[in-house]
Amino acid sequence: MTWYEALILGVIQGLAEFLPISSSAHLALAPWFFGWEDQGLAFDVALHVGTLVAVASYFWRDWVRLLRSAAGVVRQRGRASNADERRVIYLVVATIPAALAGLTVQDLAESTFRSPRLIAVTLVVMGMVLWLADRLAPRNRQLPAMRLSDAVLVGLAQVLALVPGVSRSGATITGARLRGFDRQSAAVFSFLMSFPITLAAAVAKAPDALREGHDILPLLVGVGAAAASSWLAIAALLRFVVRHSYGVFAAYRLLLGVVIWLTIASRG
Repeated sequence: MTWYEALILGVIQGLAEFLPISSSAHLALAPWFFGWEDQGLAFDVALHVGTLVAVASYFWRDWVRLLRSAAGVVRQRGRASNADERRVIYLVVATIPAALAGLTVQDLAESTFRSPRLIAVTLVVMGMVLWLADRLAPRNRQLPAMRLSDAVLVGLAQVLALVPGVSRSGATITGARLRGFDRQSAAVFSFLMSFPITLAAAVAKAPDALREGHDILPLLVGVGAAAASSWLAIAALLRFVVRHSYGVFAAYRLLLGVVIWLTIASRG
């Protein structure tokens, strides 16, 4: 892999990870569209180190507060006495389903799930679900009003993101919108809950990227590009949804799905 391929893949990863358009789908499709050698899932996961840097730096004040609250939960033996301590528990609960599912279907995620045909279907279907949830759901709940049942549902929605094309942020934002959270609160909880599951995946798979023979320079370029573009995507989306709906992202998913099918048809 060349450094400029890694740069392009890093930018794709960073932008698509936090916009509800599926980074895994775009990373799987990029070599297919451009005729590159598939970089493999291990390299894709290594790029997530960049997104971890972005979400940690953008929300650093939240993480400091949550770490203090986590210490309080430990001292109180798992009990929560305020909204921040409850949020710590909810983030843990929301992470468990995807972590268990990831261990179960890891082989499929590295092979069958990367099919362009499957990606085209999931892009379109989940785009429609996102649009319906965003358009029809109530819009007035904020994060302090979150309950355990909300965290469980959003956590289960995150499981679907193991299939490229679903989108981790798209699934979790959709789940939160279905529970009546406003657009910005849905996005913030989605971004915060991305950290533990992404960290676990990066720790598990980054060594594989090195063993697969990826050079250090492309890895560093990709991770740096992913970090910068992720930070910009977070900032842009949180500002965008204050006044606008997620409809533009649903439309993009539908369009990309059509482009994939047309490409498949043109290649026979």
